[in-house]
Amino acid sequence: MKINEIYRSIQGESSYAGLPCVFVRLTYCNLRCTYCDTAYAFYQGKDMTVDEVMAAVLDYHCSLVEITGGEPLLQKEVLPLMDRLVESGCTVLLETGGSLDVRKVHPKVIKILDLKCPSSGESEHNLYSNLDQLQPHDEIKFVIGTLEDYLWTKETIEKYRLTDRFLVLASTVFNVLEPRQLVEWILHDNLKVRFQLQMHKYIWDPDQRAV
Repeated sequence: MKINEIYRSIQGESSYAGLPCVFVRLTYCNLRCTYCDTAYAFYQGKDMTVDEVMAAVLDYHCSLVEITGGEPLLQKEVLPLMDRLVESGCTVLLETGGSLDVRKVHPKVIKILDLKCPSSGESEHNLYSNLDQLQPHDEIKFVIGTLEDYLWTKETIEKYRLTDRFLVLASTVFNVLEPRQLVEWILHDNLKVRFQLQMHKYIWDPDQRAV
């Protein structure tokens, strides 16, 4: 499989935010979100076997591992990789853009499904059948850049009863929508979501890689 980078940092998002985590970033993505902050993962990377990735991850002696991209599910080898990580005792998070089928993902993997809002330019690629494949430990993420995005998020949450079924995460497009504005909308509507910031972008330079 083609790997863009493997590194240890703190988890900047999700319900695991703040915890030490090893990130395995896979190359390639089938989407082109307007606000993408990892365009370098579209093509850059090196070929590694599952054994080589496992060795690199386990060398960090960190039990929390996130598989991310790009879009990791584009590469079929990611499935046995996640299986191996689960079998080794790791807590495995999968960050996926929500446009590809998640049915073959190991049931113990915690899927963080990013439903694309209108301002991403990719909302028509959301695969809503994935919602019926998720488990209670999985999480749904919305990245919100405009009022239209927020209203669409509210409508989508209501249509699919998302907050009754999963933890729902809401964050802003970095440097596009002020966090305070999103928080005020959430509080005004008593929306039962978890607001989050991309913590790593406030600790390090937001353009810095491998953090």
